[in-house]
Amino acid sequence: MTIPVKIRGMEFSVPKLTLTNDDMAKLVETNDEWIVQRTGIKERHVVSGEEDAVTLGIEAVKKLINNTGIDVNTIDMIISATSAPQRPYPSVACEIQSAIEAVNASAFDIVAACSGFLYAMQIARANIASGFANRILVLSSDATSKFLDWTDRSSCVLFGDGAAATFIEKSDDGNDDIIAIHLEAEGKNKEFISLSLPNQNCPLAIPHQNPENLHIKMAGKDVYKYVMQKIPSVVEKTLAKANMTIDDIDYFIPHQANLRMIEALTTRIKISPKKVLHNIEKYGNMSATSIPCVIAEKIKNGELKTPSKVLLSAFGAGMTSAGAIIILR
Repeated sequence: MTIPVKIRGMEFSVPKLTLTNDDMAKLVETNDEWIVQRTGIKERHVVSGEEDAVTLGIEAVKKLINNTGIDVNTIDMIISATSAPQRPYPSVACEIQSAIEAVNASAFDIVAACSGFLYAMQIARANIASGFANRILVLSSDATSKFLDWTDRSSCVLFGDGAAATFIEKSDDGNDDIIAIHLEAEGKNKEFISLSLPNQNCPLAIPHQNPENLHIKMAGKDVYKYVMQKIPSVVEKTLAKANMTIDDIDYFIPHQANLRMIEALTTRIKISPKKVLHNIEKYGNMSATSIPCVIAEKIKNGELKTPSKVLLSAFGAGMTSAGAIIILR
């Protein structure tokens, strides 16, 4: 028997520094019209000084705790979907566990890139269903700007930094807020989006030639083709798991990678544009934070009415993909 879970609260944080398209034109050969026409993005937030994935995550989590009133001692687990941390370890989740003094929580990061938040939700859901945990802090936090090639206009204009957090917990009233989640991966397409880190072999071993490019690399055309083929299929499988049709959905929130891509997906899955929510124009691609950021912001400004059935879809480096249907109450 499946144990129902509750989604409790949704908060996000972004750095104070905002880069407009006019600012980007100071770095690379581009302009506002070129960026908006191709991506729909007008501005993005990036870390500055000592800010990183940890500081962003701490801010989002503290907002969540303050607004929900959760006692940190009741948190059993912390899962952070993080693909652009300052360092691989200690994990972002462990650093946040220390910052909020959640002494009873286990903590770890997962790497599924932009699909990470939905992957983390399923891991949380499964841990609660198994009886291992009752309340899990799920978050995403990435400072992707630290890993961009700021001379490459095809990639540096796309990304923004941010973090988001929610609680997934055992439902006391029997209502289940996660109706269905579907996850996929295609490692054969691993080169579509990649990031190498500095490394070297032991001096007594055969030398390893370090990759020359230690920035995020993305094959834009290949990614677009992958998304147009993969995400409609993922959406269809997610709807089937929930025994629903697209007409049963109140809102569709796709990963905020490119507004033109969102518009094309809207047509492919045959959902009304009026049901599609996005904020990519203000934040760019915030990796796994994109979807929860839309949820939190649109609930607060009244664009997302509750209760509602919401379809989520994501894709990311790996390549990973994910779909989910949740109820926001």
